[in-house]
Amino acid sequence: MKETAKVFDQLIRERRSVRIYDPEAEFDHDAVQRSLERAVLAPNSSNMQLWEFYRIRSEEAKKSVAWMCMNQKAAKTAHELVVIVARRDLWKKRQKALVQEMKRVYPDTQSKQAKRAMNYYQNLIPKYYWSDWFDIWGLIKKGIYFFVGLKRPMVRHGNRTDIKISVHKSAALAAQNFMMSMKAEGYDTCPMEGMDSLRIKRYLKLPSKAEVVMVIGCGPAAEEGIYSDRFRVPNKEVIFEV
Repeated sequence: MKETAKVFDQLIRERRSVRIYDPEAEFDHDAVQRSLERAVLAPNSSNMQLWEFYRIRSEEAKKSVAWMCMNQKAAKTAHELVVIVARRDLWKKRQKALVQEMKRVYPDTQSKQAKRAMNYYQNLIPKYYWSDWFDIWGLIKKGIYFFVGLKRPMVRHGNRTDIKISVHKSAALAAQNFMMSMKAEGYDTCPMEGMDSLRIKRYLKLPSKAEVVMVIGCGPAAEEGIYSDRFRVPNKEVIFEV
């Protein structure tokens, strides 16, 4: 095993969801910024980067958001909270940015690679992300995928719910990057889904189509911060070889 793998293995095994943080311990808030800058390097669907990250730092803001997280100790005692937000509604803005990036990457616009990339971002991405009020287009896409899939492998997700799930998965990948980075910085985290996402969205003044994925508390763990030993079902029940 390489030394880098040994270090990563240690981080993976030491990372725990910490429920109580030490209020007296020092905390480097710059570690949160560095970790968020690593979070955005996470893999994500079509590199659309449909995410946003909100740092909750002031005591007043932390108290408000902690209340919206059902006053969980992981929120109340955190030195800082990070709200992970899915922004499916920003797909047009991201698409335009990626089209410009493809033009930079492929200056020869007539090359096979350039045509493939431009077709993907100019034609296929709008067809995938656009949605009408009743999601009729999503039903049509599902029907097309079904019949095409009778003859060859085909992407099966295409309605509004499918796209929402895809965007949330990408945001979750970024969240994991963030938590592992915080552990590497010497701090602990706790991802929370037990929250009033509507109140948090209003508090952050987010648009109606933005969706709160999770809130992550972070800071130095208190001695009693981990409630129990880690439990995992046996690997043979979840890891398979074909």
